[in-house]
Amino acid sequence: MGDPLERLGSDAAAGLESTMKEELCMEIDPPFRENIATAEDWRKALNKVVPAVVVLRTTAARAFDTEAAGASYATGFVVDKRRGIILTNRHVVKPGPVVAEAMFVNREEIPVHPIYRDPVHDFGFFRYDPDAIQFLSYEEIPLAPEAACVGLEIRVVGNDSGEKVSILAGTLARLDRDAPHYKKDGYNDFNTFYLQAASGTKGGSSGSPVIDWQGRAVALNAGSKSSTASAFFLPLERVVRALKLLQKGRDAVVNRWGAITIPRGTLQVTFVHKGFDETRRLGLQSETQQMVRHASPPGETGMLVVDSVVPGGPAHKHLEPGDILIRINGEVITQFLKMEILLDDRVDQKIDLQIERGGTSLNVELIVQDLHSITPDYFLEVSGAVIHPLSYQQARNFRFHCGVVYVTEPGYMLFRAGVPRHAIIKKFAGEEISRLDDLIAVLSKLSRGARVPLEYISYMDRHRRKSVLVTVDRHEWYAPPQIYKRDDSTGLWTAKPALPPQSPLLASNYSFAPPTVLSGGTCESSPTPMERIHHGNNQDLTDGVTYMDTNYESDVGSKRRKVEEESSSDGTVIADSSLHEPTEENSRPTANANLIDYKGSPAAAANASLAERVIEPTLVMLEVHVPPSFDKNTVAISVSDVMLSFAAFPVEIPGEVVFLHPVHNFALVAYDPSGLGAVGASAVRAAQLLPEPGLCRGDAVYLVGLSRSLQATSRKSVVTNPCAALNIGSADCPRYRATNMEVIELDTDFGSTFSGVLTDEQGRVQAIWGSFSTQLKYGGSASEDHQFVRGIPVYAISQVLEKISCGTDGPALLINGIKRSMPLVRILEVELYPTLLSKARSFGLSDDWVQALVKKDPTRRQVLRVKGCLAGSKAENLLEQGDMVLAIDKEPITCFRDIEDACQALDKHGGVDELTMTIFRQGREMELVVGTDVRAGNGTARVINWCGSIVQDPHPAVRALGFLPEEGHGVYVARWCHGSPAHRYGLYALQWIVEINGNPTPDLDHFVNVTKELEHGEFVRVRTVHLNGKPRVLTLKQDLHYWPMWELRFDPDTAIWRRRTIKELDSLQYLRIF
Repeated sequence: MGDPLERLGSDAAAGLESTMKEELCMEIDPPFRENIATAEDWRKALNKVVPAVVVLRTTAARAFDTEAAGASYATGFVVDKRRGIILTNRHVVKPGPVVAEAMFVNREEIPVHPIYRDPVHDFGFFRYDPDAIQFLSYEEIPLAPEAACVGLEIRVVGNDSGEKVSILAGTLARLDRDAPHYKKDGYNDFNTFYLQAASGTKGGSSGSPVIDWQGRAVALNAGSKSSTASAFFLPLERVVRALKLLQKGRDAVVNRWGAITIPRGTLQVTFVHKGFDETRRLGLQSETQQMVRHASPPGETGMLVVDSVVPGGPAHKHLEPGDILIRINGEVITQFLKMEILLDDRVDQKIDLQIERGGTSLNVELIVQDLHSITPDYFLEVSGAVIHPLSYQQARNFRFHCGVVYVTEPGYMLFRAGVPRHAIIKKFAGEEISRLDDLIAVLSKLSRGARVPLEYISYMDRHRRKSVLVTVDRHEWYAPPQIYKRDDSTGLWTAKPALPPQSPLLASNYSFAPPTVLSGGTCESSPTPMERIHHGNNQDLTDGVTYMDTNYESDVGSKRRKVEEESSSDGTVIADSSLHEPTEENSRPTANANLIDYKGSPAAAANASLAERVIEPTLVMLEVHVPPSFDKNTVAISVSDVMLSFAAFPVEIPGEVVFLHPVHNFALVAYDPSGLGAVGASAVRAAQLLPEPGLCRGDAVYLVGLSRSLQATSRKSVVTNPCAALNIGSADCPRYRATNMEVIELDTDFGSTFSGVLTDEQGRVQAIWGSFSTQLKYGGSASEDHQFVRGIPVYAISQVLEKISCGTDGPALLINGIKRSMPLVRILEVELYPTLLSKARSFGLSDDWVQALVKKDPTRRQVLRVKGCLAGSKAENLLEQGDMVLAIDKEPITCFRDIEDACQALDKHGGVDELTMTIFRQGREMELVVGTDVRAGNGTARVINWCGSIVQDPHPAVRALGFLPEEGHGVYVARWCHGSPAHRYGLYALQWIVEINGNPTPDLDHFVNVTKELEHGEFVRVRTVHLNGKPRVLTLKQDLHYWPMWELRFDPDTAIWRRRTIKELDSLQYLRIF
């Protein structure tokens, strides 16, 4: 964090920006007391204190209120040894779900549970079992707030910058510093003074005791300012009160902790302490000043002034900024502590305030509100979103009413619609939303796939409502909506269903049949073969399959795809598919109807070319959304939501990815033609594909696509290179990249973000103009994603569509209620690259082979060389890097398509899966028999979430790196979730789990069998192997309460991605634990 920023002391809060500059202070502090402590005194004090200081490792399991989900280190110290109470900061205890452990100086670790976090001030308490500490002698640290004074020499003992024990020296310089301001949309303390010293604490020191030479805690470390090496300490007066109430409450219950209430009152007003000179400028009368000075303690320097009032609070419309507080209930009040004592002792009672406003004395009667009543202790979790009533903390930051419906974390469904963090939901599905119960009531009426409007406001643009369209998840990406409620007797948040059992959203049998790729199983022949869809462009839409251009990067959720597609006669959209994670959604069976011409279809411009007029009714724009659990940069998986917008007719309907080519950069997307309606079906046309003859250098083509406003745009271009070989390097994180492809280059285009199709003069499609993704490095900086566009010949698309039309022996796929067999693709799992024959000659290639290759292909004049084999492929141990592929079955090979044709020829012969290859290796010509592999077009069909880590079979981008662990390679960690045990203990992505507690896990089935036997709270030994081949062993504590084990798998019977809970903590187990 850069200077001069104030920050919270824990790692979790490091980096929060300050929006206030530190004011100059001219006040007079209390008199300096001479410090007579010696080095021996400090040694004795530290010997007593250090054993009672603990390192707190906290994991916020969910984002809530002011805190994000995540893992961090902090500090705490024992203040009650007999009852087992640890004091630390509020931002360490967290307002939401938290799992924490305390580690003592001798490395004994024990679980701790939150028992109190103050709604305003930065302190909270954990409890632990004192009997769990068996090998350490320690004493509690007494609290002595009265000992704090200017000039007092102090020591800050804690976990500073990740160190287990750090001792920093300092001297208290101020006792009346304004509470630090950390962030405009996060936690801030207020209505209190802070202590300040130049001790320079850093991340991890939150909750450290600030001790004097007698070993007493005089303050609690909370934050720091990096530019001045200043540390901010919370006074302990209200901490002492809270601790006494906790001790009293604990003693009232035998053998267990109960829910203990600590009375806290508020007027929902923020006060600041200003000097007498400034209060005079605000209108304070001289007589009043004299009276206040006389009634206040010696050395008083100012008075309390209203800084802000929360709308809807007790003081709203009664107090205003600039009001000067004189008395409460007839008593002169100039200090925060005295005011807070009065408020805390009069919760739900009336109090009389005397104020001065612009020189006029006013009396106001207000009711003290219970501070806990406006501090939420429950939240709704739906589709990864965390929604709860707006807390007093955030209401003060944003100036909204407490209790309105607040989005802490938008999750997938809301983020997909464009709803940001910190949004306030005002209307949903046409109904006003004022409370969380209103939102739940609306959700209970919706069904999966429903699209409803939502209105919200944000504090950044508070005066205007924004309206978006929310699409309810159609697949079971997430668990059903749940309400989490805080249980103060256990320190846990317990979940219960948010919706009634009869809610449509919970229905297991949906009214639609989604077109979904089956993950395997018996092939079923199509009952009604599809028509041949690449001949003729005026056939009516009958099946709903489209093709799409999908190379856009989508890290966590939705990205608008400005991609133009062509729809085929049976509704297929073809796309270039650098996005290897589409999902399967549903479509209704086709409804036959009499079609009429759509009179409102876009009229072709007078100067539009014939190609543009023909192709415009076939173009589609896609919007692709990927659930956060399935990051496409690391997981090639058929999981996404696709929306289609048609150029020929103003309608938006869902689509389903039904085929992902394992090599080429395209995908097939299905949609339900009945969603277009009779008018739309008459307007939308199918494109005619023209795979042969291929484009040549100098050919004229028309580049046609859609603008963001769905207007057709075209230009005439010339092919400059019809066979440019792609050479895209591996990304930092394995993800789909186009390999073994030749693309088309043009002399002019519309830039790197425009995609569409290349047609001839008659509008027949010869290539997709699609996007490709790569990573570039500039100097020593990190890699940056870069997108470029090239032409993709349609021959491979045409071949796939022909196989679908004629029927194939591939896996069954449900498309609009009809099971069809999708093609399997036979490939040589080897990455190749071309080398000029002139260079190959230098490597020793004979003249005979040079002449033979030139004769076969006079244009390219190249030979293919092996760059690497995919790990686990049949070619892995046969072909080596640098091998030149000369011929297959004695037929010279000069381009990637030659190899594809040779692989397809094997399918025609039947029973043969090997190629006889002639290669050139290190000066020798040799023949090898190399096996081929068969891949489906369904991507990954099964993932498992264990302890917050997403595991799956390694996708092709991982295997393309050429390494799989010998112990088994079926359990690859593709992603991890913030706030999970995987995050807390470091089970990150890009590694394989090869053993659990010594039991091998070679595949997902073995992994499930081993992990489902593990119990809640059990420490697990995990052996992993990283992508770089480095083995590692770590321990991880399983948390089934917040992170149950589940599986997402395609269900072939319903064509729906189903979420199945494998193991969770049931209610009986919960009661046994607590």
